[in-house]
Amino acid sequence: MTFRYGIDQLNLDIVCGIAEGTIKAELCQEAIDKINNSRKNVDIMASSDKAVYGINTGFGPLCDTQISPAQTHLLQKNLLITHAVGVGELIDKSISKLMLITKVHALSQGFSGIRLDVVERILKFIELDLIPTVPEQGSVGASGDLAPLSHLFLPLIGEGEFWQGKEVISAAEALREHKLEPLELHAKEGLALINGTQFILSHAITALKKMRYLLDLADVAGAMSIEGMQGSQSPFRAELHQIRPFAGNIEVATRMRRFFSGSQNMNSHSNCSRVQDPYSLRCIPQVHGASRNAFNHLKEMAEIEMNSVTDNPIIISSEEAISGGNFHGQPLAMVLDYTSIAAAELGNISDRRCYLLLEGLHGLPRLLTASGGLNSGMMIPQYTTAALVTENKSLCFPPSADSVPTSMGQEDHVSMGSISGRKLNQILGNLDKILAIELMYAAQAIDFRRPNTCSDIIEQNFALIRAKVAKLEEDRLLKPDIDAMISLVKTQALIVN
Repeated sequence: MTFRYGIDQLNLDIVCGIAEGTIKAELCQEAIDKINNSRKNVDIMASSDKAVYGINTGFGPLCDTQISPAQTHLLQKNLLITHAVGVGELIDKSISKLMLITKVHALSQGFSGIRLDVVERILKFIELDLIPTVPEQGSVGASGDLAPLSHLFLPLIGEGEFWQGKEVISAAEALREHKLEPLELHAKEGLALINGTQFILSHAITALKKMRYLLDLADVAGAMSIEGMQGSQSPFRAELHQIRPFAGNIEVATRMRRFFSGSQNMNSHSNCSRVQDPYSLRCIPQVHGASRNAFNHLKEMAEIEMNSVTDNPIIISSEEAISGGNFHGQPLAMVLDYTSIAAAELGNISDRRCYLLLEGLHGLPRLLTASGGLNSGMMIPQYTTAALVTENKSLCFPPSADSVPTSMGQEDHVSMGSISGRKLNQILGNLDKILAIELMYAAQAIDFRRPNTCSDIIEQNFALIRAKVAKLEEDRLLKPDIDAMISLVKTQALIVN
């Protein structure tokens, strides 16, 4: 397929496909016409005596200061330079690329008044893999992601830096190498570039892509832990979830039934005397399902946002520009915070299953070692999961509940959504490690259930784990094993469907 910027609808799979190069994207004639028409409207307003915010006026608290046509180019250049005040580490190159892609789609819808030359230059950057560097801190998430987007587009005017492998190169040098002249920005263009929510959105897209896999993997890890504990299948029966039909719960319960289908190990204790399992086993559909519901909400909001126009003002006609608040990040910020809790809870319940597997119950040896005493077995990795769980809890404070006025009170309520997006990705990075340790524990427990076999999907994952991490017979350095498990999770090598 070929995606048409400004015309077609992005979704999570399409935007990721464009970023990864598996889906082609282009600017078609219909979008070009929309861009050019919107630009004509801006040119008319820029030459009039009527004050129009951001076109022939200053910005923020200077919105009542009118700018002459002769000063327009300098005004737009100054806008980028003065707002590029980000600090901290650079965001991943892949996130910067998503920012470019989603910005092009927003600008191509014909409400931003930007020239075709500018949009085409951004597309040239994507084509040449000239991806600008963007510091991670400095956006308050209202008026858009001003600082990050300013850094993203400094290279248009010959300033800033690009990624070159894992290093950075000055934009001026890179432009010379590719025989590209810096652009001179015209009326409204600087504002169109730096107003928007693409930093927040691109962090949300990155989180959604990772979390989709981790939600599935959490179900697999839970199923493997239940196999190791020889827990009950009853809590996953369809009849139970049909009378409380949350979509996430039903999906997880269905998956769990599939993971246990044909399991000799589960069938071997079907008539045992155990009545109930602890919540971290029998409430997997309710807990994992609630996290899935949050994921689905974020996905819905992000897909609306990636097809929206979020700069300011919005150009309606040659006589009308609406100065509003489409750049405000609150719609994403609040659900990003909610999803952070959802991701943290996946780690929280996973840690509890790790602890259960160490207790020495239901035929498993204490600390998952047959020779305890001299050997500590699997005791200590659960300390790591406990630390990671608490770190995630500390990251769950909702930045969207806070607001610090900026711009002399003109921007008096902000979303802090950029922090929400960054924190969600931090939590998911910790969740990688927690689930990796649970899977290592679960494989060790399953070894103690042999010669019983599990379902095909569990056995396939068991084999993948054992290809990297041998059964623990006597104490050894576990850090390489944990690192190998984390690599399996991060590379999405484990089978989840």
